[in-house]
Amino acid sequence: MLIPKKTKFRRQHRGRFKGVSRANTVIFGDYGIQALEPVWLTSRQIEATRRSITRYVRRTGKIWIRIFPDKPITERAAESRMGSGKGAVAYWVAVVKPGAVLFEINGLSQSMALKVLKLASYKLPTKTKILKNCKSQ
Repeated sequence: MLIPKKTKFRRQHRGRFKGVSRANTVIFGDYGIQALEPVWLTSRQIEATRRSITRYVRRTGKIWIRIFPDKPITERAAESRMGSGKGAVAYWVAVVKPGAVLFEINGLSQSMALKVLKLASYKLPTKTKILKNCKSQ
């Protein structure tokens, strides 16, 4: 799973969902998955999606993961009392804004690529759209 090797601070504030992503076009591959809603994607969800894509792409194509989980999410121990500081880091998330391209692939036919990305989008907890690279026609 994806996690940062090193961070400047161990814990972060939660922040809030606002704005739209500027990384909203398919650049590297021929087809991509675009998020339509703001969401936190955990490293487990990213890995599950990557595995579902890899199962079909194999050596015929290439995959690009355009997001990285760099935000630590903390959780308190079960049945612990209030106070005494913030909890330990439980997992990592990628903050995704609407319009962000999450995954890109190339090396597959159009019908196969659309099928693969549709299957991959079932692993994600948000509404998505499949995009095509304008230059690769």
